[in-house]
Amino acid sequence: MATAAHQVTPEEASANPPPEAVVVRFAGDSGDGMQLTGGQFTLSTALAGNDLATFPDFPAEIRAPQGTLFGVSAFQINFGSAAIETAGDAPDVLVAMNPAALKTNVGDLKPGGLIIADEGEFNKRNLDKAKYAANPLEDDSLAKWQLLKLNISQLTLDAVKPFGLGNKEALRCKNMWTLGLALWMFDRERGPLIDWLKAKFAKAPELAEANIAALNAGHAYGETAELGALGIAQVHVPAAPVEPGLYRTVTGAEAISMGLVAGAQLAGLPMFFGGYPITPASAILHYLSRLKEFGVTTFQAEDEIAAIASALGASYAGQLGVTSSSGPGIALKGEAMGLAIMTELPLIIVNSQRGGPSTGLPTKTEQSDLYQAVYGRNGDAPMPVIATRSAADCFDVAIEAVRIATQYMTPVMILTDGYIANAAEPWKVPDMSGYAPFPVTFKTDAPAEGEKFMPYARDEKLARPWVKPGTPGLLHRIGGIEKQVGTGNLDYSADNHQAMTNIRRDKVAGIDVPDQVIEQGAAGGKLVVVGWGSTYGPITQAVRRARRKGLDVSHIHIRHIWPMPGNLGDLLKGYEKVLVPEMNTGQLKTVLRDQFLVDARPLNKVSGQPFRIHEIEAAIEGALA
Repeated sequence: MATAAHQVTPEEASANPPPEAVVVRFAGDSGDGMQLTGGQFTLSTALAGNDLATFPDFPAEIRAPQGTLFGVSAFQINFGSAAIETAGDAPDVLVAMNPAALKTNVGDLKPGGLIIADEGEFNKRNLDKAKYAANPLEDDSLAKWQLLKLNISQLTLDAVKPFGLGNKEALRCKNMWTLGLALWMFDRERGPLIDWLKAKFAKAPELAEANIAALNAGHAYGETAELGALGIAQVHVPAAPVEPGLYRTVTGAEAISMGLVAGAQLAGLPMFFGGYPITPASAILHYLSRLKEFGVTTFQAEDEIAAIASALGASYAGQLGVTSSSGPGIALKGEAMGLAIMTELPLIIVNSQRGGPSTGLPTKTEQSDLYQAVYGRNGDAPMPVIATRSAADCFDVAIEAVRIATQYMTPVMILTDGYIANAAEPWKVPDMSGYAPFPVTFKTDAPAEGEKFMPYARDEKLARPWVKPGTPGLLHRIGGIEKQVGTGNLDYSADNHQAMTNIRRDKVAGIDVPDQVIEQGAAGGKLVVVGWGSTYGPITQAVRRARRKGLDVSHIHIRHIWPMPGNLGDLLKGYEKVLVPEMNTGQLKTVLRDQFLVDARPLNKVSGQPFRIHEIEAAIEGALA
């Protein structure tokens, strides 16, 4: 961030080219509007043409005491002129709105990075809450970073004074003042943000004008305060090269919602979503509730069990049943998932994983539900499991889940996580003409006279027919008791249970899963890094860096967790070593060892935070040392 204070000459510009990428973190009290600030900075960054990735980091408490360490809310964005795969390892800039935000985040800042602190909040009361013995803005404890201390609170009050707001309402505008300064610092346009504020506060124009005044005041401060004297100047990050097309920023929750709707359209089905609020899965319910015009019915049930049972009932009635939750809710849904497997009805279950066990870490990300997804039901109850790798990838994964569920008459679980659900990235809106429809055919023809309808007859995929209730001549039994082969009647006999268990196993094992591809590297070599889910970004960057150093390392990322791609075992056996980074204690590693008898070694992290690139890079170098 450091530059000379004078006007930059062309010669100096070529000697000091703009950075390829910048990481900025906004941090403050959970009432300071940091998520809104980060979201709007993300919008302006996307409009500027940069590639980006974000990481919203929420406190676990709904409303922690103001100014406390466990009440800090943060939003990190990594943006640049080249491909961005992660939200960044360490921030270049930290905006700290109070002492607690500084204390909990400054350790992540790069040496020489910039701290922008609201010194108006660094009073004794807030310093005590953050457990500071002395004011860090006044001693030398921050010497290894650049420090820009501003009384943002007072500057905001001065900017909005003409609008007659009370002190509390006026201070709520300070996130806009801060955003204005950030927009100046990174050469961003204010126009779209001003339009957004006018729309947001259309019914309270005085609040719109106050926030716009604060935004403009922060921007003007950057223009006029001669910050160059402090070694701080405006930085322009050029646009990233992208394929032509229509782009928008999208979160994982939004993309998975749109993918589910697209999948239902490709299958020719109306969609029913039964859900119950739980962090971080609730955003899917919120988003789908706005898509009624696409044949989507949303139902907020009284609990998790009612949510999945209603979705399964909708599937029985001939719609695409969908439900969504996080680990604790998925545990409650377990019996109804078994019912979906026994009745062989299509059902989509979205699991937005969070830290556990029990209620665990509600707002922190983890990948610890893989065992639950693959094995976590009573009896032999196989179910396809697919994992998303990024926010944009959620769209295609959701369509794939609908295809499998409807073609094979089975429930399917989609594994995403808190990071993917909340993170945003640019997404090229796809041309839907490139997606092949997979229309559902309901059985409507009654059997010939003298013959009986066989509701558990099988096609070449071992899928049974889908019959809407009330179809003439196709009356049949359905429920959780073991079904007789073919007829669907109750049958407790040993031979029948063995046969039906084998059929359910073979149907899932025989699902048409694409061959596994190698993301980077060769088919065979010294080391392969195998990942799944949201570890895609840091693994991609770490392997890319390692390969630039000449290291013999490849990257495989698994989408189809169960059943696994048919060629995966042979691929893994072509490498001397297999490293599996996961945000759990080694669940995929265990599955790989079990299925393919390979000596997969774990790299585990369960801090509630995503992997950093340097952590995986160091593990690669260690494995090859």
